[in-house]
Amino acid sequence: MGAYIRRFRVIAVTALAAGLLPGAAPAAVSADAAVSTDGGAVNVRSGPATDERILGTLADGDSLTAACKARGEHIAGHVRDTSTWLRIGSDRWISHAYVGWDDEPTDLRWCSTAGEAATAARVATDGLDLNIRAGATTAAAVHGTAANASRLDVRCQQWGQEIDGRVERTHLWYRIDDERYVSGAYVEWTAGRPWLAWCGQDPPTVPRGGERAFIDTHAPAARAGQEATGVPASVTLAQAILETGWGESPLAREDHNLFGMKCFGSPGEHAVGCRDYGTFECGPTGGCYGMDATFRAYATVGDSYRDHGELLSTWSRYAEAMEHRDDPDRFAREIHRAGYATDPDYADKLIGLMRQHDLYEHDRAAH
Repeated sequence: MGAYIRRFRVIAVTALAAGLLPGAAPAAVSADAAVSTDGGAVNVRSGPATDERILGTLADGDSLTAACKARGEHIAGHVRDTSTWLRIGSDRWISHAYVGWDDEPTDLRWCSTAGEAATAARVATDGLDLNIRAGATTAAAVHGTAANASRLDVRCQQWGQEIDGRVERTHLWYRIDDERYVSGAYVEWTAGRPWLAWCGQDPPTVPRGGERAFIDTHAPAARAGQEATGVPASVTLAQAILETGWGESPLAREDHNLFGMKCFGSPGEHAVGCRDYGTFECGPTGGCYGMDATFRAYATVGDSYRDHGELLSTWSRYAEAMEHRDDPDRFAREIHRAGYATDPDYADKLIGLMRQHDLYEHDRAAH
């Protein structure tokens, strides 16, 4: 289902750039903020994760100005446990886990995906008030209204009823408080959309310890999948490795999708939403090309494994592969032949990984 070509959080797709409002970007939040550690320094990173480049350090007590916030690696720090990171300069990030405030602002805005400018959500109707619902559907109870052009404090996004509104036609809803949702069809962003978590979603993952650690971490889920569905654990692990580049792909890190599972109008039973990513696809007559596609987003890595196992074990197109579940190499060739991926060398790559890392041992362990 493709290999992903965008680096962590560098997602340049039309869907994320939509919703611009005219006018200057909001100013940075004035800092009554300071680094707060147990006395040591904190690293300033080139992105919101600890495997991004270190660009410098800040000492305990150093003041700082936060331009905007973004979702990143979860950090248990001196001040708080959080997956929020603060942009303190161009491509300069610090975990909010090490930041204290004299008076913490309630209006710290999200960073836009396009350009990292501070961006704010505003109601955009034809002048009418926008209903705030108890859930992501117009069938949910109305829990208040928001006036046209009023600002919204968006916490996370939710896949829900499709609405055709003034801004766009979309399934996205935004949670602005507990049991308070508004349709994204009536929301514009001042400097472009931020990269929001899905409501209830685990923080981004950051691979640690190299190839062996990746296999050891994911093997239990692959073996459990084999016991539940019959899909060989060796093939599952090889697919996870190949599809994610050992867990480094943005799709795996951000939305916990390890198998390139796409959306076809709906996230399905196990995913929480659909999001656009860049990918490679290969044509039947040869040649591969970059494109944007819509992929399933999961709340947890485990949900991705469950969805993958169910797909291969229940879809009729993979019935022939399931007939050869005790022969992992043949299984890999059959799912490729059935159209799982467009890469002409997909099956050979899976088998190569299974042999190189002796992933077959996990098939035996699952029995």
